[in-house]
Amino acid sequence: MKVMLIINPRAGKMKSKTALYDIAEIFCLAGYETVVKITSSKGQAEKYAFKAAEEGFDAVVCCGGDGTLNETISGVISSGKKIFVGYVPAGSTNDFAKTLGLSNVPKQAAKNIVDGKPCFVDVGKFGEDRFFSYIASFGLFTATSYNTSQATKNVMGHFAYVLEGIKELGVVQPYHIKATADGKTYEGDYIFGAVTNSTSVGGIVKLESNMVDLNDGQFEVVLVKNPKDVTELTRVLMGIANSDLKDPLFDFFKCSEITIETEEDFSWSLDGEEASGDKKITIKNIKSAINILK
Repeated sequence: MKVMLIINPRAGKMKSKTALYDIAEIFCLAGYETVVKITSSKGQAEKYAFKAAEEGFDAVVCCGGDGTLNETISGVISSGKKIFVGYVPAGSTNDFAKTLGLSNVPKQAAKNIVDGKPCFVDVGKFGEDRFFSYIASFGLFTATSYNTSQATKNVMGHFAYVLEGIKELGVVQPYHIKATADGKTYEGDYIFGAVTNSTSVGGIVKLESNMVDLNDGQFEVVLVKNPKDVTELTRVLMGIANSDLKDPLFDFFKCSEITIETEEDFSWSLDGEEASGDKKITIKNIKSAINILK
């Protein structure tokens, strides 16, 4: 088999850079014809993955954080080709890797790809030309992933996200949202929203594993209503901390497609990367879009 190995040396705690030789050796010794590409700027992983699919590679394996995986998946889907995807997680939080049950030790993750079996997973389509592997979100905590500097993420890891999230609590800004999902409408003032296919969102919002199926053609959607006082805010934080979304302050449901309309433009986060969105955006689930080796 022919595999392209895409390395992001700036991800997380630089694990991918120090383990580069070991990872490449694993694929070479397993008999893979291995081509290594090192990214140096945003968007390069997507271009490399697209090229790998176009040139007939059997698999593309990325080593980096969730953003690197996002670009890799986007490149493969944009190509229209069906090739295997492998993920060696080396970021600060690695939300999606946790949901997939991947090893956080790069060398072991690479071994598991070589010895593993393919697993189909759904992918989200955001608007007309953007994709995400596990989450599109807005509001509280959303800016955390791209407001936290890479240097801080590298030094402090997951705790950096928590610190930035706590800072945001002091400036909670609600958005008036109308969400239409599979024929049902939800409307109100919300401080956070997530369209997700993962059990962990920034390491802060958690969903129980029995709530999430990565290949059912359905998103899990969490909308958090604007708390009117400190008591309600406490209920929201307790619900998030305990993965208990039964409180009336949460709208939690599953859907295959959702359209979100707002009164103002605001920023979204796709797999931890900032993305602009129109006042009306449609998000669709592409069932079994990617075949991941694990």
